Amino acid sequence: MPVTQIRGIDINYEILGERGPFIALQPGGRRAGVSLKSLAQKIAEAGYRVVIYDRRNCGSSSIAITGESENDEWAEDLYELLGKLDALPAYIGGSSSGCRLALILALNHPEAVRGLLLWRVTGGQHAAVHLANQYYTSHIEAAKAGGMEAVCQLDHWKEVIGYNPASRDALMAMSPTDFISRMERWRAAFNAGAEHPVIGLTPAELRSLTMPACICPGKDPVHPPPAGFAAHRLLPNAEYREVVTADAATLDEAFADWDAKEGLLAATFIDFLRRQR
Repeated sequence: MPVTQIRGIDINYEILGERGPFIALQPGGRRAGVSLKSLAQKIAEAGYRVVIYDRRNCGSSSIAITGESENDEWAEDLYELLGKLDALPAYIGGSSSGCRLALILALNHPEAVRGLLLWRVTGGQHAAVHLANQYYTSHIEAAKAGGMEAVCQLDHWKEVIGYNPASRDALMAMSPTDFISRMERWRAAFNAGAEHPVIGLTPAELRSLTMPACICPGKDPVHPPPAGFAAHRLLPNAEYREVVTADAATLDEAFADWDAKEGLLAATFIDFLRRQR
């Protein structure tokens, strides 16, 4: 993948397709962009240019635990990246945390977003507690117990270091106290929006997003149907399309369901895109 520098950090990215409107896709969690390459290829083959990339602190991109909100930092990074690639306005798509990123980018820069492709929308008390622990509390507790060496042993950071060994040096250069303080700020920002029907944005903010949107809800405890229903109800120009139909008791089951339906998800988004002007 090519690497470019934006906002003082290196971002690893790839563009699939050689013609057509631009689309940027983000995976859930803090997964690397390559996890969406198969989906991106399917959409690109229908006549689109699809950008996949590693967000900061993910995959091979730079370590940069800065700012007041992780999702806001990600959204601004993507805005700057697409501007540098002369890819604006673009369709912005994402799953789970990538869905929040897409919505926040649309809120902060509506002129840059032609439409939204959203799947596995997060919401509800279980998601709020689970994700705050997964993204922040577990990292804070590791740093308190064993310093930055313990942080590097967490599954996420082990994956990041596997992609880019220099990431270990960047993490180890941080003091545990500083790391904990930064993670606490990010956790506070996440928790501030965790009680909304769609985590991260108020109902009023969602109602302000008038660009067309395609919503494919999840059916697991972290991405429950009511969150997808809420997004559909609140976004003024949203379509609701079910891709997975079976309830999943765990995230592992849910991932298997979505992997099996990747072709249908791609077809659903392509149909939506072809009907936009």
